[in-house]
Amino acid sequence: MAKLSQEDLLAQFEEMTLIELSEFVKAFEDKFDVTAAAAAPVVVAGGVAGGGAEAVEEKDEFDVILTGAGDKKIQVIKVVRELTSLGLKEAKDLVDGTPKPVLEKVNKEAADKAKEALEGAGAAVEVK
Repeated sequence: MAKLSQEDLLAQFEEMTLIELSEFVKAFEDKFDVTAAAAAPVVVAGGVAGGGAEAVEEKDEFDVILTGAGDKKIQVIKVVRELTSLGLKEAKDLVDGTPKPVLEKVNKEAADKAKEALEGAGAAVEVK
């Protein structure tokens, strides 16, 4: 098997949906017995003696919930299919059965992009 360059691998990952990429990461973690955890920012409470101030943990996993399809239901179904790689019937059922989660446990950037895409198609979206 020919060895792929880093650019070739990145090009392949660019073509994947978030779900496919997530499944790949899980398979990679299982195969090599590693964890692909994002580096967490270090929070330092300066000048506080004797406790009383606890560091607030920043949420790093978000759920994108479709709360309404709006007037452009077909456009919303198309965006749901792009985000999830669901089939037409499954995406339509998801849109018809609102409120339903479209993406679960994704990072902030992916959640914001999904929310922007769905709202651009006319849907009502909530990120939790």
